[in-house]
Amino acid sequence: MLSQIQANVLIVDDLPQNLLALKALIAGEQHTVYPAQSADEALSLLLQHEFALAIVDVQMPGMNGFELAELMRGTEKTRDIPIVFVSAAGRETNYAFKGYESGAVDFLHKPLDTCAVKSKVKVFVDLYRQRKAMKLQLEALEQSRREQETLLEQLQATQGELERAVRMRDDFMSIVAHEVRTPLNGLILETQLRKMHLARDNAAAFTLDKMHAMVDRDERQINSLIHLIEDMLDVSRIRTGKLSIRPSRFDLAQLVGRVVHSFAPQIEAAEASVTLVAGPPVEGRWDEFRIEQVVSNLLTNALRYGGKAPISVHVYLRDGQARVEVRDGGMGISEDNQARIFQQFERVSARNGVAGLGLGLFICEQIVTAHGGTIRVESKIDQGALFRVCLPL
Repeated sequence: MLSQIQANVLIVDDLPQNLLALKALIAGEQHTVYPAQSADEALSLLLQHEFALAIVDVQMPGMNGFELAELMRGTEKTRDIPIVFVSAAGRETNYAFKGYESGAVDFLHKPLDTCAVKSKVKVFVDLYRQRKAMKLQLEALEQSRREQETLLEQLQATQGELERAVRMRDDFMSIVAHEVRTPLNGLILETQLRKMHLARDNAAAFTLDKMHAMVDRDERQINSLIHLIEDMLDVSRIRTGKLSIRPSRFDLAQLVGRVVHSFAPQIEAAEASVTLVAGPPVEGRWDEFRIEQVVSNLLTNALRYGGKAPISVHVYLRDGQARVEVRDGGMGISEDNQARIFQQFERVSARNGVAGLGLGLFICEQIVTAHGGTIRVESKIDQGALFRVCLPL
C-alpha cells in the first residue's frame, strides 16, 4: 500500500531560476513538485491539492512567506502542512525565530545545502506517506468492521427467521396432529363400538336407520381428513408454483347457492343461520373447483368464529367484477390480526377454542390472486367480520 501513495511538495519563490534549481534538486519518484512564483499562486495550489511539505521563500514581493504561513495556519485544509522557510538573509537577522513563531518546522539559509535539503524533503515525504498509509489502513479496518457488523446483523436476522420457522414447523405439526386426531378418534370410537355390538350379537344396533347414521358420521370424519390433507397439498402446490387453475364458464351465484345448501348439516351443528342474497346470474370464466374451495373456506370460518350469530352471503356484480361477500356477527378481528391472517399457519386465537391449521385464508388468497382478483377483510372487535372476494369476469 505504501508504494502506491504519492506525495506532493510545494515550493514558493518569486525568482524562476530559484524555482527551477530547487525543483531539479528535490525531484523524486515518490513525490510531485508544484512550483509557485507568488503567495497568491501558492494559495491557489494549496486549495487544489494536498501537500506533504511546503518550502517557502521568506522574501517575496507582495505577500511574504511569513504572511503566507499565517494564512495557511488559519485554514483547516492547510494548517497541518509542514513549512520549511528559505531565506538569503544573514543568520544574524531574527528571520529564523520569526519563522518558527509562524509555525515553521525548519529554517534553511541560502545558499542551500544540497544534502540537507534532499534529506529533509525525504523525511517529510516519508512521514506523509506513512501517515496516509496508516489512515487508509484505519479506513479499511473501519469499513471491514462495518461490513462485519452488517454481516452479523444479517446472520442474527437469518437466525431469527430460522428459529421462527422451526417454531412455526413445530406448532404446525402439533396442530396437524391435533386436527388429524379428532376425526380419527371419532372413527376409532365408532369402530370399537361396532365391534362391541358384534361381539354381543347385538343386531338391534345395526338397523337400517342406525346404519345410515353410522355411514353419515364416518363420511363426515373421512371428509374432514380429506380436507386437512388437501389443504396441506395445496400449500405444497402453491410453494412449488404448481397450483393449477382450469377456467370454465359458469354462474357464480348458482355455485355459491350450491355451497350454502351443502353446508346445511354444519350450519345446524353450529346452531347458526345463513342468509343467501343472490340476484341475477353472475357469469364469468373461473376455476369452479377452486372458487368453491374459497367460498367453503370463508363459510367454514364464519361458522367457526360467528358465535351462533346470523351469517349473510351476498353474490353480485359491480364495476365489471364479480363479488362474493361473507359476513358474520362474531368476535371480530383486530387490526393487527387483519394484517397477518392471510399468511400461512396464522390463526386468530378464538375465545371459544376453535381450531384449524391456519391455512384456509392463505389458500383462499392464493387462489383469488391466481384469478387476478383480490380478497379483503373489514372487521372490528365484537362487531363481526366481512370478507369480500372480487374476481374479474
